Amino acid sequence: MIELQDATKRVGAVTHIKPTSLTLQTGHFNVLLGATGSGKTSLIKMMAGLDPIASGKVLMDGQDVTRLSPQKRKISLVHQFFVNYPHMTVFDNIASPLRVAGMAQSEIEGRVEEAADLLQLRPMLHRRPHELSGGQQQRTALARAIAKDSRAVFLDEPLANLDYKLREELREQLPELFAGRGAVVVYATSEPEEALLLGGYTALMEDGRVTQFGPTADIYRNPENLAAARVFSDPPINVARVTITGGQVQLAGGGTWRLSQGISLSDGEYKVAVRPHRVTPVRASADDVELTGRVIVTELSGSDSSAHFQHGEDAWVSLAAGVHPYQVGEDHTFYMNPAHCRYFGQDGKRVA
Repeated sequence: MIELQDATKRVGAVTHIKPTSLTLQTGHFNVLLGATGSGKTSLIKMMAGLDPIASGKVLMDGQDVTRLSPQKRKISLVHQFFVNYPHMTVFDNIASPLRVAGMAQSEIEGRVEEAADLLQLRPMLHRRPHELSGGQQQRTALARAIAKDSRAVFLDEPLANLDYKLREELREQLPELFAGRGAVVVYATSEPEEALLLGGYTALMEDGRVTQFGPTADIYRNPENLAAARVFSDPPINVARVTITGGQVQLAGGGTWRLSQGISLSDGEYKVAVRPHRVTPVRASADDVELTGRVIVTELSGSDSSAHFQHGEDAWVSLAAGVHPYQVGEDHTFYMNPAHCRYFGQDGKRVA
């Protein structure tokens, strides 16, 4: 277990990590999800002991390790860049932390071979990094982390520089690779889809603070605030102003509906958020609300079509399966089911 107690990080007069309290457990992936610059890497470096904290504490299994070096914390770190020793073979790269720890050669060989088998590296154990593909180099770095048998493993966007196919393969394997090893696994990513695929628990990060933490699927379904909803959506979640009067919702730019059964909100101004895949070019329900807007950008990705369109003063995004004939600059009608809307107060906190 890793526990942060009001931990902060400052560089000069700039606060990179605001007071953060967080408990990360073994037995599942702990994902740090946020955009570039949100503080993911800074938080990892604090937990790993690579950067000093300005205030607060870091505990591992109840032990205060705030002032301990990374070596004494017994951690492993895998970056998005392929960090291997160029003059060493794959075997020696994987074995390097075990030799530093003074482990017997027979045990080193067993651990290296086990890790190599898990990551399909056995045929490459005598090669050097320059003889490997990018995926094989990253597998070597992962094998080194597995063989070390660390108390904590930090994976800082480890798949970012791999091609799509390799990312898919390794992403599927990672939970199995670290399952049952007794280490706290912390995985940083900027991709919401990756967090959902890895499962476990997720800490949403924005501007150096954790905005929400909990089971990944729960956070996706029930963001506590607009900041959390925005972090956990790609394409960006749609946010628009609404006025509620007597249970009737009036959308800025046009469109009205009744609040869903079980939702009771006082009259006033709110913000509504709905994910792009809930805004489609085809009516799916009699309850759907029409949204007509001018198409600004269209994108086709595999079997999905997305359209960015202007509805009143707000920019919206639709993401739908299939190929749809959008024309940039033309008006198009989209449909949204209000049952999928989430309501937020003017302060950004979720109210329904």
